[in-house]
Amino acid sequence: MNATAVIIIAIAAAVVLGALAFTTLARRTDVRGAGALSGETVRRDASARAAKTDVAPSGATAAEVEAAGVAARTGVAVAPVEKESSLTPWVPPDPDALGVSRRQFFNRATISLMAAGIGTFSAAAFVAFLWPTKTGGFGSKVSVGRYDDVISGIRSGNGFFYAPEARAWITMYPAEALPKGEKVYEASMLPGLQKGLIAQYQKCPHLGCRVPQCLSSQWFECGCHGSQYNRVGEKKGGPAPRGMDHFPLAFSAAGDVTVDTGTIVRGQPIGTNTTGQEAEGPHCVGASEH
Repeated sequence: MNATAVIIIAIAAAVVLGALAFTTLARRTDVRGAGALSGETVRRDASARAAKTDVAPSGATAAEVEAAGVAARTGVAVAPVEKESSLTPWVPPDPDALGVSRRQFFNRATISLMAAGIGTFSAAAFVAFLWPTKTGGFGSKVSVGRYDDVISGIRSGNGFFYAPEARAWITMYPAEALPKGEKVYEASMLPGLQKGLIAQYQKCPHLGCRVPQCLSSQWFECGCHGSQYNRVGEKKGGPAPRGMDHFPLAFSAAGDVTVDTGTIVRGQPIGTNTTGQEAEGPHCVGASEH
């Protein structure tokens, strides 16, 4: 689930929970509380009182009513037992007083659940927004196509193949230069050199400008400050402190070429020239130092 979907879900949940809380708080509850009597109980009490009224005369005491009830059921007269204390009249409880704690419980529970829901979805949206979602973009391993297609792209590009997802130039590395290259370049670069390919990071080591190719000279020539590099990225002129940085290449059994843009191999020092390539035509930017 992407960050946009999570944020939309969080907003929808917040709206639903907010509406639920508003409805709960605004509606006056008619819950009568735990002490309220059901309709059936009230009817039974009324029936019982009517039966006792039929047995006992009006104005009889509780003891007399009880004795009359026993006599009616058993047919045996029982003398009423009088109690010294008088009965306290029953007063029905106030429904609002009994229901207030119940309303408070539901209201507070609703608000708590709403806050917890919003907090959870907001946290999820925040994490999803910040969580890295690299799926083959720059900074990871980027597939640039099959080996034969890359070779074809270099030839159709007059010696240069640009892979925008990898921000890299891929050029041919001459087989005759491999013995020198194996001594100069680090181990991670050798699989690419042995396959006849080398990948240059497009960023100029001088001040970070994007370095374009020059088809006439068959070099890379930076238009910002005039730095120049041969076709495999080794420095030939200008203010750059070293050659172009590189990316290691990997090759699958199926022939797919992958550029490891998460690993930047520092460019070779000034003076490195494993291929011996000189400018093959007019320069696009200035002139070389050699």
